Amino acid sequence: MTSRLHLDFDERACRSGQRVSFRFYAQLNDFLEPGHQGQRFARVLTAPSSVKDTIEALGVPHPEVDVILVNGNAENFTYRLQAGDEVCVYPAFRSLDLDGLRRAGEDPPQPVRFAVDVHLGKLASLLRLAGFDAVVLEDDEDLAHTAARDGRVVLTRDVGLLKRSVVRHGYWIRHTDPELQLAEVLERFALVGRMEPFARCLRCNTRLAPVEAEAVADRLLPCTRTEFRQFRECPGCARVYWQGSHYDRLARLLERARDRCTRDV
Repeated sequence: MTSRLHLDFDERACRSGQRVSFRFYAQLNDFLEPGHQGQRFARVLTAPSSVKDTIEALGVPHPEVDVILVNGNAENFTYRLQAGDEVCVYPAFRSLDLDGLRRAGEDPPQPVRFAVDVHLGKLASLLRLAGFDAVVLEDDEDLAHTAARDGRVVLTRDVGLLKRSVVRHGYWIRHTDPELQLAEVLERFALVGRMEPFARCLRCNTRLAPVEAEAVADRLLPCTRTEFRQFRECPGCARVYWQGSHYDRLARLLERARDRCTRDV
């Protein structure tokens, strides 16, 4: 309720000139009302507000923001807005050199690890397939605090989850198709060159380890024991993996995701 009051139109504030103008760039427009997308618009402040609170009141979660310019100067999220300020808000741009520019956002710890909303379970499995650490948690509070504690990036389609103050790194998934979601995440975090296909368990996220065929023979069908000799086992859940008929299909899926990112560069 309080954050919304900051943006309500107020005739007295308007007469006193408490206007602040905003312009959001690139994919940040996904969160704005249609009339505000891709253009500068004004809001009237009726109470003191940080730029972070005001940006989120407009609909944009703070983990999506990388650079904030106020009157041409780079500021962080704690900046207190003043009448007449002109604010430009930018997402992360991988193709731009930001050296020397003060950023509101920050890059996640390396290697990038993810905390995935339970509603994006298929995306989590595909990230694991590509070799990335992706845990899935059902409770939003647990998800947010686990991500903050472990330095993970929250992946979700719930904008409200990304607005939680404890969330430092996060990304709102735009697509609904899991394969397109995978390409989206690979592109956003520049992960194509870091893919390590078939290195993790799709079920529990643990890194796989090579295992002798004889050690897992009692868990395989006779035809599998006969046809294949190379196996990997999950130390976490004891699931056994080999290059069966599903392998080529999954490899093609990863290649398509990689190609989509390459075409967009």
